[in-house]
Amino acid sequence: MQRTLIISDIHGDINKFEQLLESVNYDSKNDQLILLGDYVDRGPNAKAVIDKVIKLKERGARVLKGNHEDMMIKALTSDEEKFWNHWVVRNGGDKTLSSYGFSEKDLLVDEEAFQKPSLESDELKRHLKFIQDLEHYIETDDYIFVHAGVEPEVPVCESDPYKLIWIRDEFHKGYKGVKIVVFGHTPTSLLYKEQGKCDVFFGVNRIIGIDGGAVYGGQLNCLELPSQKVYSVKDL
Repeated sequence: MQRTLIISDIHGDINKFEQLLESVNYDSKNDQLILLGDYVDRGPNAKAVIDKVIKLKERGARVLKGNHEDMMIKALTSDEEKFWNHWVVRNGGDKTLSSYGFSEKDLLVDEEAFQKPSLESDELKRHLKFIQDLEHYIETDDYIFVHAGVEPEVPVCESDPYKLIWIRDEFHKGYKGVKIVVFGHTPTSLLYKEQGKCDVFFGVNRIIGIDGGAVYGGQLNCLELPSQKVYSVKDL
């Protein structure tokens, strides 16, 4: 492979995703594509994004699980109200279900006696199975690729998978490992501590954050390795 291309936090924005792949001239025969998670929620068409990701994986892309996929799995495979509300009410799961053709009425629940809505969709079941089986990290000789980050003092192979998709400050400030960690999850505007600065973040402690906050009006970034060249797509 001539290039490794890394993208994260697409959040249902199929248009930006396809534009970005086109702008980097992605070629599955020559490029290793790595996707760091959060394909769903908040954006307009999570179903189309997952369809695209499935096809890309079939052509050789490596695909990781994000915390939004984790929330989706818990909400749809359990009958617990807390998981349903955490995903659908507070984290954009309603947008994801809308992309599968469900209406607001389909998602209504009785607040006094919770019962998860019955959501019949063969495509949703197929996509749910796909995201359930995704990896949590990729480790090479020089890099670790992960959705949120790693536990600073724990080998990634021994880490709690929950931490790999949810960790923030402990990793951002505490990582001192030899390998470069490429991650998403935390919008880079928060890492730069500068509103509106959505560029890829190159930390002095060998961490590279690539989540440009596209779903919040920022940009969808792609990091090319080993050159560290950056490509971005913004709202028109």
